[in-house]
Amino acid sequence: MRRIPSCPTERARLVLVAKPKKTSAARFAEYSALALLLPVSTFVGYAIGYYLDKAFGTRWLQIVFLILGSAAGFVQLIRTIMRDSNEDDGG
Repeated sequence: MRRIPSCPTERARLVLVAKPKKTSAARFAEYSALALLLPVSTFVGYAIGYYLDKAFGTRWLQIVFLILGSAAGFVQLIRTIMRDSNEDDGG
C-alpha cells in the first residue's frame, strides 16, 4: 500500500549533482589508449583470419578479418570521440 504524504515537507526531493570534470591526466590516458586501439584491433583481426586460414586451408579469411578488425577499431574510436564531445558540450 502506498503512503500519501500528509504535508509538503514529506515529498521526495530531486537533487541534481554535476559530474566531476575529468582531469587532464585522465583525458591523456584515454587518448593514449585510443592511439593503441586501432593498430591492436587491426592486428587481432588479422591474427584471427590467419589462424582460421591455417585451420580451413583457405587464403581469403586473413583479408576479411583484417578489414573487420580495422572497422571495429574505427567504430570504437568514433564512439569515444562522440562521447567525449558530448561531455564537453555539457550533454
